[in-house]
Amino acid sequence: MSLPPWRTPLARALHRNRSLPNARYLQLATIDLQGYPANRTVVFRGWHDPNSQLQFVTDVRSAKTTQILHNPQAEACWYFPKTREQFRIRGYLELIDSRSERLCQRASLSDRLAEHRQQAWQQLSPKARPQFSWPVPGQARTEDAPFATDESSDFTIPSDNFGLLLLLPDRVDHLELRGEPQHRCLYELLDDHWSTIAINP
Repeated sequence: MSLPPWRTPLARALHRNRSLPNARYLQLATIDLQGYPANRTVVFRGWHDPNSQLQFVTDVRSAKTTQILHNPQAEACWYFPKTREQFRIRGYLELIDSRSERLCQRASLSDRLAEHRQQAWQQLSPKARPQFSWPVPGQARTEDAPFATDESSDFTIPSDNFGLLLLLPDRVDHLELRGEPQHRCLYELLDDHWSTIAINP
């Protein structure tokens, strides 16, 4: 399967901004249960091919899990400061957690879901993995909250609180702020193919 046309400019932006640690940070907006946008910063964790899904990780106890299960529609906004480019990526979110792995095994399906989640877990830094055993995100903090790392814990197996989050794009709006006039291109998934059209900035 060929890559969608927006992958090339996005890969180029990532490469040209690779010296900036924050170039892998982007904003991901979901819709909360009251219909309001809920936005947060996430870290790009690579591609989940062949569908060119963007990978992130999340604590499944966070509010975004309920939001995604209620409405998987989402949009990411990714700005690259060095090249002055913005990508707005709209699509649908899919959560892979320990429950989805068990459902997969029960249905005698492929074990690829478990493999992808395990790989994402192993790619986390040793300091990041213990955070998934911390108290529930977003709840009131107590003085005796156990945030310390338990050195005896086995972090080779993904925590049940660890989820792999995939964003499957159906529209990508690419704006290049350099140049007069600025250049803007809209990519949209129509049926099984991507359309590409230059639009006004």
